[in-house]
Amino acid sequence: MMPSQDQQPSPSGSPGGPQQPTPPPRQRLLFWWVILTALLLWNLSVFWGKTTAEQTAEIPYTTFLAQVRAGNVAEISLQAENIIGKFEKPIVWPPRGEKAPGAANERSAAVTPGSQTGGTVGGATAAPSPAPAATEKAVAATAKAPTAEAAPSAATKTGAAGKPKGAEKTSPVQHYAKFETVFPEAIGDTSLMPLLEAHQVQVSAQPPQSHWLLNLMIEGFPLLLLVGFFVYMGQRAGKAQVGGILGFGRTKARRYTGEQTRVTFEDVAGEDEAKSDLQEEVDFLRTPGKYYSIGARIPRGVLLVGPPGTGKTLLARAVAGEANVPFFSISASEFVEMFVGVGASRVRDLFVQAKDSAPAIVFIDELDAVGRRRGAGVGTVNDEREQTLNQLLVEMDGFDERQQVIVLAATNRPDVLDPALLRPGRFDRQVIVALPDQKGREGILRIHTRGLQMQADVDLGIIARTTTGMSGADLANLCNEAALVAARKSRVKVSMSDFEEAVDKLLLGQVRPLVLDERERRAVAYHESGHTLVAWLTPSADPVHKVSIIPRGRSLGVTEQLPDGDRYNYGRTYLMARLAVLLAGRTAEEIALDDISTGAENDLVQATMLARRMVTRWGMGSLGLVAFEAEEEQPFLGYQLAQGRDYSEATAARVDDDVRQLLEDSHETVRNLLTGARDQLDRLSQLLFEKETIGPEELEQVLGPRPPLSVPGP
Repeated sequence: MMPSQDQQPSPSGSPGGPQQPTPPPRQRLLFWWVILTALLLWNLSVFWGKTTAEQTAEIPYTTFLAQVRAGNVAEISLQAENIIGKFEKPIVWPPRGEKAPGAANERSAAVTPGSQTGGTVGGATAAPSPAPAATEKAVAATAKAPTAEAAPSAATKTGAAGKPKGAEKTSPVQHYAKFETVFPEAIGDTSLMPLLEAHQVQVSAQPPQSHWLLNLMIEGFPLLLLVGFFVYMGQRAGKAQVGGILGFGRTKARRYTGEQTRVTFEDVAGEDEAKSDLQEEVDFLRTPGKYYSIGARIPRGVLLVGPPGTGKTLLARAVAGEANVPFFSISASEFVEMFVGVGASRVRDLFVQAKDSAPAIVFIDELDAVGRRRGAGVGTVNDEREQTLNQLLVEMDGFDERQQVIVLAATNRPDVLDPALLRPGRFDRQVIVALPDQKGREGILRIHTRGLQMQADVDLGIIARTTTGMSGADLANLCNEAALVAARKSRVKVSMSDFEEAVDKLLLGQVRPLVLDERERRAVAYHESGHTLVAWLTPSADPVHKVSIIPRGRSLGVTEQLPDGDRYNYGRTYLMARLAVLLAGRTAEEIALDDISTGAENDLVQATMLARRMVTRWGMGSLGLVAFEAEEEQPFLGYQLAQGRDYSEATAARVDDDVRQLLEDSHETVRNLLTGARDQLDRLSQLLFEKETIGPEELEQVLGPRPPLSVPGP
C-alpha cells in the first residue's frame, strides 16, 4: 500500500512518522533510585552540618578576648573573618539566667576589655574591678567561675532584674569545648596577635571551606558531563547500524513529499522536447499497471544532459510533482568522504529508503562527481570514489523489474562518465536539456516576470531576441537584475530601459569609472569602428546592434552584434565573415594609426580557435574531409597520454599552416575592405569618440544602408 505523502519515514523505513522510544521499566527504576540516593545524601549532609554547629558555641568577640586574657584559649583557626578555636576547659554557655547570645542588642551589651563596670565576663558574674592592680586576680576569678565545677551564679537565685526566683524562664545551658566568633573587620584590632602570643595561643590560618557536596559538584560535574557525552554518542552509534560509527554512513538526501514538490511542467518553459520524454516516466509512476499488463519495463534511470543553468534539477522536481511521489534529492559529491566505504554505505541507505517509500524518484545532481571513468588519470586512484561508483552500479543493476523507483541524474559532462554507468539497464535514456530558443526564452521570461511590476513598454519578445545563448538561470538573473536597476533608481515599476541596462551589464560587463587620455580613447574608437564597419559591410555577418567605447568589465570598448535568429548550422561563408569581424579591430589600428596594440588579444584568441576548429573538426581547410580529435576535449591527463594523438607530426604541421593561412587570408580581405572605406571609418570613429555609444539608427545615418544578403539560387 502506498504511504501517505505528508508522512515522514520512520528510522526503520516505514512511512509512519518518527516516534520517541519509550525507556524500559528497568531503566526508569534505576533513574528514580539515583534521584532518591542523591536526596538522601543531601539530607545527611545538612544534618551533619547542624550537628557540628550545635557542638560549637557562638560567643561575642569581647567574650573571646576575655577568655584569651584568662588563659582559657588553647588554639584558634582563622578562616577569613571567622575565628574558630578550643577552650582549655569547657565553659557554660549561655551563662545561667541569661538568654542565648546572637541578638544584636546582647552583642552590643557585652563588656569591653578594661571596663570598670561590673557584669558577666566570660560567663560568670564578676564584681567591679576596683583598681588596675587587682586585674589579674579578677581575670583569674573570671576564668574559674564558668568552668564545669563552678557553682550556680547568684543571678540564678535572684533573677536577672531582681525578680523573684522562677519568675523568668532561662535558656538551657550546655558545656562547650569549642567556640566560634567573628572578627570585626570594619573596626580592626591590632592588639589581637600580641595578646595571643602573650598567652601562648596556637594560631593557624586556613582558606574558607565550602561544603563537601558543593566541592563534589564542582569537581565531579565535568566528569559526569563527559561520561554522559560518550554515552550519548554511543547510543547514536548503536542506532546507526547501517551507517556505522557516528552515523557517517547515513544518506544525506533531502526528502520532499506532498506540497514540498508542487513544481509541475507548467513551471518549466523552453524545454518542450525534454518534457515530452519525461512525461512517460510520470505516466508510469501514476499508472504502472498499464505497462506491466503488456510486459513492458520502464527505464530505471534517466540521465539529464545539458549545459549549466538549463533547468535539469527543476525538470526532475517537476517529474516528482506531476507524479505526486516522494522525491529524494542529493548531490553526488555528498556520497564521498575521507573514509573509504562511507560513500558506498550512503548509496545503500539511499536506495533502502527509496524502496521503502516506493513509488519514488531519486535525483542525483552532478553525477560526474562520483561517476567518472575508472582507471583514468595519473597518480593515486581514488578508492573511495570508485567504491561508491561500484555500489551505485550494483544498486541500479539489482532493481526488481517491478520496483517503482526511478533514478534521475544530471550532468553537464557526459563525456567523462564511466561507460558501465551508461549501458542499458542502468541509465537507459539520455534526455538532452539544451539552451532555449527564442520562443523558449520568451516563455522563461514570462515565468520569471510573474511577480514583477512592469510598465507597458516592456516587450518580452524583443528581450528574448537580444538574449541569444542565455540559459534559464541567466534569464532569471536578468529579470532580477532589471528589478534591482529599477529599485536603485527609486521606480515603482520596471521599464524596458531597465531591462536593456541589465542586458548590457550581463553581456558586456559593469561600467568602469576608468579615465583614458585622448590618444587611448581614439585608439579604442578606431578599433571598435573597424569591427563595426566590417560587420556592416559584410552581408553574411550578424547585424550590429550597438557599439561603445565606455569601459565595461575587462574591455575598453565593445561591439554588440545581434543575430537575426537562433542558428543551429553554420556555413563556411558565415564563419569566414566571423573571422573577418574578429580581425577588423586590429586591422583598423594598422591602417588609421600605423601601429598595433594589446587591445586585440581576445580577438586573436577567438579567431585562432575558430580557424583551428574549421580545419580540424569541420573539414574547411586544405586537408580535405578529415577530422581530428581536439586536445581540449580530453578531461583526463592520464587518459590523453595513454591514447596519444591520431595524426602524425607532419599532419600537425600542416594543420598549423592551414590555420595560419585562413587567418592571413581573412586579414588581407579586411585590409582591402577598410582601405576602400577609409572615409566611413574616420567618420564613424570621430562620432564614436564624441558620443561614446552609437545605436543602429545612427550607424545607418553614418554608414548608409547595409548591403542585403544574397540568397543562393536553386
